[in-house]
Amino acid sequence: MAYKEKLKAEEMSCATCGIRQKAEANPGSFWSRLWTWHTGWCPRWKQYQKALAQTDEEVIQVSAKM
Repeated sequence: MAYKEKLKAEEMSCATCGIRQKAEANPGSFWSRLWTWHTGWCPRWKQYQKALAQTDEEVIQVSAKM
């Protein structure tokens, strides 16, 4: 699957990544440093962040309509 395909945030592996979970559980660990480095250049992570922002915008728009 090409990384430029449109996916929802929950469909992306970033949401359930084992390295991310280890990094968040122990912020001072090797895994945390690796995760921070990785997210600086990973195109899939950038796409994941955009998908999360878009989801938030959709929630806000729906809430405003109510």
